[in-house]
Amino acid sequence: MKRKSEYYPPFKDEGEVVASWGEAKLIKYLSGKSELKGGSEQDQAEARDWIARFWDNDVADGDGRRG
Repeated sequence: MKRKSEYYPPFKDEGEVVASWGEAKLIKYLSGKSELKGGSEQDQAEARDWIARFWDNDVADGDGRRG
């Protein structure tokens, strides 16, 4: 008899890209956490401006700083 884990491979929440600015991407995970990853400093600045205006969640960028 097969174990349950053999039927269902482990699930990895890789997140969903919600928006992007150049190479910067806003990623939302199933846990509700959002993260800003990648991009140049200008891309990150534009993303943080948009996030501050339109996004109601706290967002940490790839370096773990709040944006």
